[in-house]
Amino acid sequence: MSATLVTLVVLIAIVGALALLISRRPAAFSISRTAAIAAPPQIVFDTINDLRKWESWSPWAKLDPNATNRFSGPAAGAGASMSWAGNNKVGVGRMTITQSRPDELVGMRLEFEKPMKAVNTVEFELKQEGAESTVVSWTMSGANNFIGKAFGLVVDCDKMIGGQFEQGLASLKSVSEAARGAARAA
Repeated sequence: MSATLVTLVVLIAIVGALALLISRRPAAFSISRTAAIAAPPQIVFDTINDLRKWESWSPWAKLDPNATNRFSGPAAGAGASMSWAGNNKVGVGRMTITQSRPDELVGMRLEFEKPMKAVNTVEFELKQEGAESTVVSWTMSGANNFIGKAFGLVVDCDKMIGGQFEQGLASLKSVSEAARGAARAA
């Protein structure tokens, strides 16, 4: 065998092994973070359930303050929708509230157009803890196509997205606790 043929066979074997490794990665993903907020569920729920309030706490609003947002449907709750277009850090997409159970759950369909196409499910679960506290769990789940599986080999998506969820929950905590303080003062 010539050196070129051996190199070609080795290269094909490496690509085949890599493709096999990628194809065996999980077909679905789920990323979740939780935070305790010193505010009643109603205040936290109202902040999440109204997409016009997202800019006050969303980690992505800080990544591109010049992104354009458009709202459609009702002001809040099921059917409320927000689309955005921004720089490469926030991309282009739409989120629509699909479930809205006061003080308990906000479910969403999250559609990304750029930088890559994807459709995911997002849920915010709220549980009252004590008289004046809420535990919020923010979860995003979806399917992992071949490109997503390959991307996951080189990038820890749980750490990357989870870190943004942690930032968002910290901002949600600040906004909700300030709203609780304002409600008490009124």
